[in-house]
Amino acid sequence: MQGTVRRGLSFGMITAIALAASAILAGSFRSAKAQSGNAPGSYLDVENGKIYYEECGTGDEALVLLHDGVVHSAVWNDVWPSLCKEFHTIRYDRRGYGRSPAATGWYTETDDLFALLRHLKVHRAMLVGSSHGGELSIEFTLEHPDLVEQLVLVGAVVNGYPFSDHFLIRGAATWAPVDQGNTAAAIARIANDKYLAAADHPAARQKIRDLLTAAPQDFTHNDMARAVPSSLPRLHEIHVPTLILVGDADIPDVHAQAGAIETAIPNSRRIVVSDVGHLMYIEKPEEFLTIVTQFLEVNRFEEQPARVQ
Repeated sequence: MQGTVRRGLSFGMITAIALAASAILAGSFRSAKAQSGNAPGSYLDVENGKIYYEECGTGDEALVLLHDGVVHSAVWNDVWPSLCKEFHTIRYDRRGYGRSPAATGWYTETDDLFALLRHLKVHRAMLVGSSHGGELSIEFTLEHPDLVEQLVLVGAVVNGYPFSDHFLIRGAATWAPVDQGNTAAAIARIANDKYLAAADHPAARQKIRDLLTAAPQDFTHNDMARAVPSSLPRLHEIHVPTLILVGDADIPDVHAQAGAIETAIPNSRRIVVSDVGHLMYIEKPEEFLTIVTQFLEVNRFEEQPARVQ
């Protein structure tokens, strides 16, 4: 659970994380004017560690991509270049994922995001969070409502909503090879998970396999994120435009959570995307981009943005 040492996965490996505890949910310079998604990233010192981030585009408001609990921020590669052309876009690896080392002590996930926005002098943020990244986006919006302009929640989960036995049992099966030191078997299980990518998307499955093979720490690192209160009873406090995306092939638990989120957030809309699983942006990147960019453009606020202090 959060607040105890746990491995940093979420969904598909939230699935695995679930197992690690009953709660499951688990500096340098900046290139402010970077126009290309190929610009090298930077590191930011944060509490008990550092995080790796990349940015492109310009503007006071920003689009922040928060990756899932399976793969690091490179999972956004297929949509990153297009988003860079439209928005000041930011992505980062959470602790222990990709190029960000695991924390050396306790830390708070929302504090990492706040520190990054403050460092980059972002005035308003549009958050696009996948799976646990969606959970984190919800928590950040509740904690810093004046800094969030819009929310896009992709296969998101919400802290406080229980998981089914089916979900937890699958987590145990996925995690077993890792505990036995067989990372190759774990990668194969994850890449072939029928809920992560639809069966007819072998290229997407290969991308998952390649990303995890290159960065096995994504699912083997220990996490020391502090526990946070349940967000479930506070969802009604979120009043920014919220888009909830869920793949029709995703696990039933995620569909149930999407329904709960839609019911509780007043200004929200849910779309079920056909023929995709949990990581729809690597399965159908063009469709994902169309849905998300249209939503963001229609709902961009006109008022004077609040500033990160």
